[in-house]
Amino acid sequence: MKWNRILGLLLVLGSFLGGWAWMEWRSFHETPLEIGEEALLFTVTPGESMNSVARRLAGQGVIGDASVLSWIARFKGLASRIQAGEYLISPGMTASELLDRLVSGEVTRYSLTLVEGWNFAQTLAAIHRNPVLRHTLKGLGNEAIMARLGHSGLHPEGRFFPDTYHFSRGMSDREILQRAYRKMEQVLREEWESRAEGLPYRNPYEALIMASIIEKETGLAQERGAIAGVFVRRLQKGMLLQTDPTIIYGLGAKFDGNLRRIHLNDERNPYNTYRHKGLPPTPIAMPGRQAIHAALHPEEGTALYFVARGDGSHYFSDTLEEHNRAVRKYQIKRGGSAR
Repeated sequence: MKWNRILGLLLVLGSFLGGWAWMEWRSFHETPLEIGEEALLFTVTPGESMNSVARRLAGQGVIGDASVLSWIARFKGLASRIQAGEYLISPGMTASELLDRLVSGEVTRYSLTLVEGWNFAQTLAAIHRNPVLRHTLKGLGNEAIMARLGHSGLHPEGRFFPDTYHFSRGMSDREILQRAYRKMEQVLREEWESRAEGLPYRNPYEALIMASIIEKETGLAQERGAIAGVFVRRLQKGMLLQTDPTIIYGLGAKFDGNLRRIHLNDERNPYNTYRHKGLPPTPIAMPGRQAIHAALHPEEGTALYFVARGDGSHYFSDTLEEHNRAVRKYQIKRGGSAR
């Protein structure tokens, strides 16, 4: 009788434990986590154990019992496979979905956009402002930054591709710049290999310089090819480029928004394309792929001049006489300048 009672108790206990295990298993897969209506960021540190993660989740009230998550993770053979990183726990997510996310390494992704037409100083400012990146380059000059990137002696302007870059917390500012540098190299190489014939560039870098000027001269995609055509023909004829953005770049912080005649006559500014023939010494901004393509595939034509209409577009002229009429019509009354 004694053994019968013991067996009966064991059966009852086994039934109870089985029912409990079933309810916990079902809750693990079906019941949303207790995080309220707002998403929660949770970080797994490198080398952290499943037990530690489960205890912290329970401590924050995300799960009810740390032992259940640890037990199921071990049962599934996943306890040793969780990955470090920052994870987003969304409303409605179950413990099972969270465990899958921890194992897959589906960490939270952030983004940083480097804008076409930005110069290197603006690019660095945007990177330095980002609160998620790990900052290793603050306080360094351009030469030191390029050395850190593995490109000692290169001028940084224009060498980074404007794009939206996605990253996880902990990525460094150096890694972002390296990605942008490699992307620019790739795009420039692709465009250079398919370039038109007869262009006045000795190498891809000169094409990059031209692309940066085109990028700053117009925001209209449909005009880039025409503006490239004007500048290419001027180079081929030995004419001055006479483009304001290069002078402005050369002035740097001294430019107050008003380009004066003294600036146009200043031969000390190496970026003064009103005084110095050919391309300026370096790019003046980050050009996008469209501007690079335009520099290497300029529109055919005869125009040698253009002037801003005031609405974002330009009027193109073949002769200086026609150009001067356009300047009087579109610019002089507004105090602007023209090429």
